[in-house]
Amino acid sequence: MASSSSNVSAFSPASAVLPTVLSAGKTKKARAVKPKKPVKKMASSLAKPLKNLFLDIRNPNKKRVSRKIYRAEKQANAVLVLEDGQVFYGIGTGYQGVAVGELCFNTSMSGYQEIMSDPSYAGQIINFTTPHIGNVGCNQNDMETFTPFARGLVVADMPTQDANYRSQGRFTDWLTQHKLIAISGLDTRALTHYIRENGAPKAVIAYYGERPASFEITKLHKMAQQWQGLQDMDLSLSVTGVKTLNWQEALCQLDDEASALSDSAPTTAQETSANSPHIVVIDYGAKHNILRHLKRANIRVTLVPAQHSAADIIALKPNGVMLSNGPGDPAATAKFSNAILQEIMRSNVPIFGICLGYQLLSLALGAKTAKMQAGHRGGNHPVKNLLSGNVEITSQNHGFKVLPESLPSNVEVTHISLFDQSLEGFRLKDKNIFAVQYHPEASPGPHDSHYLFKQFFDMVAQHHAG
Repeated sequence: MASSSSNVSAFSPASAVLPTVLSAGKTKKARAVKPKKPVKKMASSLAKPLKNLFLDIRNPNKKRVSRKIYRAEKQANAVLVLEDGQVFYGIGTGYQGVAVGELCFNTSMSGYQEIMSDPSYAGQIINFTTPHIGNVGCNQNDMETFTPFARGLVVADMPTQDANYRSQGRFTDWLTQHKLIAISGLDTRALTHYIRENGAPKAVIAYYGERPASFEITKLHKMAQQWQGLQDMDLSLSVTGVKTLNWQEALCQLDDEASALSDSAPTTAQETSANSPHIVVIDYGAKHNILRHLKRANIRVTLVPAQHSAADIIALKPNGVMLSNGPGDPAATAKFSNAILQEIMRSNVPIFGICLGYQLLSLALGAKTAKMQAGHRGGNHPVKNLLSGNVEITSQNHGFKVLPESLPSNVEVTHISLFDQSLEGFRLKDKNIFAVQYHPEASPGPHDSHYLFKQFFDMVAQHHAG
């Protein structure tokens, strides 16, 4: 044993041949441990699997499909076809059918139901970068609208059996109920890399239940190419309410462990009187959690359709006006919203804009917007508050941006993205009007920006006091 001890401690260089101790006291020579190869750059490691995932229908004789992926193709019952001819085969779930939309990606690690039910995703197919989608099921309390408007989703793994005390059903059943198509088995991170490099493409997602005799790829490809796309498309009128609504639902109350385990349903706010402060929300596709945040202050909240006239809004005698989030190209929506918002601004009522509401407010002030390469979608976006110097981690979902150089002189920039330095917020120097590009209500996402609601409440209270 003494000799073996000396042998073990004797080695020094990594290239040396080391002895191995045997039970009989003998030793045998072991192979030297070879140094590991250097890790390849991320760009190439992501690009390589992408090449193995598709065949190029522009050149059918050049099949860039690996043997492993080809076997999966033989078993596939769903397909994703991009406008440039890339074809991705996978296993479908949810609603059986065909849908066309813009393929975008979301990096959030939780909140898939809130994301899928966010009206801002109207006309879009969402590629989730996190693999665990569907594992906690679904419930009615996490809905961000009454009817989802997204076109479909792409996930790495098939959604699993739900496992959470709040679950009221499986995610796959929820998808079927709301006619949402899902495809699984794709390299979602490689897809994300492609979108970041090339922009969000037009795409068709199709799920057939059983494997079809033919996927009719050429037909699906033509459908993707001929779709208009989100540029110059107003989608707010397809998601807005059709009548005025008095909102009553407040935030969930999880004050103690007992209530958390028994029920996390949103509560009905305390009764408000006719003398309570009043906020009117213009519904361009409002998330329910924005409305819940407004209601938590025991303020009267009235939701009005996107094309509600300025005269009718002012007649409601609001102490504040909220411009909600929503989908589509803001420049297209501004064709009818500009005149409405300009008249409301002249009434000197406090205004708070979120996401699309922020973009529409900027356009009403004379600024310009532009489509982004890939957009901001996720729950980990750092934003710097230029007024306080603080950095907020924010929830974001937008594919258009406001051009800061186009803002008029009476507008002060208040927030910028630390990802790409794009504009994230502004305020007017001479009025109680401000707006942010991101989602302070989160759902899903961090709560760093809840203070913006308090800021708005203070303006509303001041206006109410006269």
